[in-house]
Amino acid sequence: SHAALLAAVEDLGLPAVVKTRRHGYDGRGQAALHAAADINAAWSAIGEVPAILESFVPFRRELSLVVARDANGSLAPYPLVENVHHGGILRTTKAPAPDVSADLQQRADGYAALLLDALGYVGVLAIELFELADGSLVINEFAPRVHNTGHWSIEGAQTSQFANHLRAVVGLPLGATTPLGFACMVNLIGTLPDPGALLALPDTHLHLYGKDPRPGRKLGHVTARAASVARRDELCERIQNLVAHH
Repeated sequence: SHAALLAAVEDLGLPAVVKTRRHGYDGRGQAALHAAADINAAWSAIGEVPAILESFVPFRRELSLVVARDANGSLAPYPLVENVHHGGILRTTKAPAPDVSADLQQRADGYAALLLDALGYVGVLAIELFELADGSLVINEFAPRVHNTGHWSIEGAQTSQFANHLRAVVGLPLGATTPLGFACMVNLIGTLPDPGALLALPDTHLHLYGKDPRPGRKLGHVTARAASVARRDELCERIQNLVAHH
């Protein structure tokens, strides 16, 4: 409620983000509060519906973890990936994420195991995390489904997130999540670049969703795979340039 929002701002302080409890995605259903003068407009912008308030988190980068769990409790985590958002919408994912220590991966896997076991979950679930400057991890949200930050796995992992979701649900053994080199996924937002220019790049794969173009809409994604981090990053930059300047 509006009164509860005022109380939450008093408790958490500003800046903060108010988010609707339902139907929020890709930046929708959210409003940033930088000063008390923003509260009324933000409350109106989200439709005056039940919401939560979250403090700003001074994170170094966003990571995510996609993990599959079968009915017997076996887990198949994918490597941590690094995500970049703009305007509340995921733009790029690099897999595996750069500079991830074994300890960091193990901590993320441990959080996932606690969550999935507590839920008795079967299938694929994605967890989005903030890595703070001191190396600690804060879970931002989780999605009980296959996830945009795992789309790279179609070409970039031994078993895709989609295949492992089905394997878990129908009771087949989970497949290996080992990455096949280094991958970069770039979302296609609002309009589509020239498919020929994208597919002219080596080991690049285009997925279109059959949606009508409109601002802020995910129309597809493109994934490039490479044998080295340097080559992956080069291909990622070339794809981003094609997407930005088509």
